[in-house]
Amino acid sequence: MSTPASTVAPELQRYAVLDQRLLAAVKGIRILPTVAWPASLEDRMIAAYGQGRFALPDVTYARPDLGVARAELEAIEREAGDGGPSGTDPIGDYLRRTAESWRVAAEMLEAVGTSGITAPSIALYGKPGDLIPGSQRSNLDAARYFVELSDELGADLLADDSSVEMPADQLRNELATTLDAFFGAGLIKVEVDPELTAKAAAGATRIRLRGGTSFSEYDRHQLLAHEAFVHSLTALNGRQQPLLASLARTSPRVTATQEGLAVFAELMSGAIDIARLKRISLRILAIDMALNGADFVEVYKYFSACGQNVADSFHSAQRVFRGVPPSGGAVFAKDNVYLSGLLTVHTFFRWAFRQQRMDLLRHLFAGKLTLHDVIALQPHFESGAIVPPRWLPPWMQHVHGLAGKLAFSVFINGIHMNRVDADELSLGL
Repeated sequence: MSTPASTVAPELQRYAVLDQRLLAAVKGIRILPTVAWPASLEDRMIAAYGQGRFALPDVTYARPDLGVARAELEAIEREAGDGGPSGTDPIGDYLRRTAESWRVAAEMLEAVGTSGITAPSIALYGKPGDLIPGSQRSNLDAARYFVELSDELGADLLADDSSVEMPADQLRNELATTLDAFFGAGLIKVEVDPELTAKAAAGATRIRLRGGTSFSEYDRHQLLAHEAFVHSLTALNGRQQPLLASLARTSPRVTATQEGLAVFAELMSGAIDIARLKRISLRILAIDMALNGADFVEVYKYFSACGQNVADSFHSAQRVFRGVPPSGGAVFAKDNVYLSGLLTVHTFFRWAFRQQRMDLLRHLFAGKLTLHDVIALQPHFESGAIVPPRWLPPWMQHVHGLAGKLAFSVFINGIHMNRVDADELSLGL
């Protein structure tokens, strides 16, 4: 647990107090529960869609009143940004940015059930047309590339898809055994939740699996790499922080880095496949469709035409329309971050390796941080005000193996595939 504010160095005392105020202010801001759909509605509609009876979902949301929280967050933004004559400390800037993102999230949730969610959700999570850092290609371009590549390879990959499906209860037991061995007995509980919309979700001390769902061996590897060894691990490391208890919370502004890091972890640990990349990419294309007017049924049929079964097509479309009218033109943009986050985190790892800054990569797991935070807060890592992570994912613990992968990645990035032909390759061998 974090050290009480009273034991923090005097010059940082006011930031510790602001951090506690921030945590208190955001207790009632619950993004995914506010935009979630009832499981009973999902079940009825999936059954109807399976029979070819299509209708737009009729979802009623409870709209929260977050006015008090917004006012407090605005006050924290002002106070955190007021650094006096010497300027704002990086911790003050972290608090200001974090309070601002929670305030935008509050504004978004107060518009639940209307198209008013779209603009703040794009402010938090971006949009498909955003450029990828270091590239003139967009997130939408990347999504199209992975979908097309997956489709081209599909026939060759079918024979390799021999995974055995396991029920949620069996997976729960297997995950619990692995996590007890890694983190300590009982520190992270694994539960089956029939009301869960996503296939899985993770907090600091609890991982939930969607009930009534079968999981493959790939799913098991992905859940460990993505949910346990990134989302839960960074939350637990955040709880060890002596100054900023908020580093244990996933603020809206860290979502892209957290999800990007989690998918990158799948990549580095061999827990991702081309079908997974296709699913992530299809969601971005679906967001773009909805922004351009496609309604829920049209987006559902798009997922179905791309090879997803009835339930998966429904849940995929649902992710795009959480909290907004299903008639088209509005979106909940969170799924935009998975691919763009992966590409940005991958670039960050390669950059840090070239700079010989492996410490930056380790510090990325010290809590719920953005890539900007990891760099800006380095003076406080050096002083000990922010402590290094207690736990690192298994693939980060093998530094030589990680360095080998990054070294290879950095070098081959200079090879332009459009300049390579088969004759040249055969002559080289």
